[in-house]
Amino acid sequence: MCTRCGWVDLTKEDYVAYHDNEWGVPIYDDQQLFEFLTLESAQAGLSWYTILKKRDNYRRAFANFDVHKVAAFNDQDVARLLQDAGIVRNKLKINATINNAQRFIEVQKEFGSFSAYQWQFVDHKPRVNSIRSREDYVATSEQSDAFAKDLKKRGFKFLGSTTVYAHMQACGMVNDHHDDCFRKAQVLAMYD
Repeated sequence: MCTRCGWVDLTKEDYVAYHDNEWGVPIYDDQQLFEFLTLESAQAGLSWYTILKKRDNYRRAFANFDVHKVAAFNDQDVARLLQDAGIVRNKLKINATINNAQRFIEVQKEFGSFSAYQWQFVDHKPRVNSIRSREDYVATSEQSDAFAKDLKKRGFKFLGSTTVYAHMQACGMVNDHHDDCFRKAQVLAMYD
């Protein structure tokens, strides 16, 4: 039996698989980053597990997170999505996803990739936090504050500092695996 982060519900195989295979692994691919950003934005006010269960539906509903296709969504697409029980049917969040796709493309044009833009907030290398107890987990950081503020300035929606920090954890900008978690060392070994 291996030790995992205490927040993982071991009764949910898909949650365990997400923790064991994805959470905290550095991502540099823009399509994956757009997916994670979209899912974290959709999560605002909900549990991550609610969104994780709907992830395949989100992929289907949002053109497999092809940012150019999502950026071109129109009123008919919004109406279709509002009828889609497989996703969170919140008009503000759906419109935010389309808006965020358009802003994402603007960032790509300016920086060459969204990845280059995003990773600058941690000096292009993952930050590793020492997590010994639940009290060591934080909801925001100086970096997530700066990242969220810059996203807002660029017109992104539903991406405050707490949501951005969760995104940073998910895509490996921050390694917040518990120090005793078997994944902490495995993820550390992935760093250049």
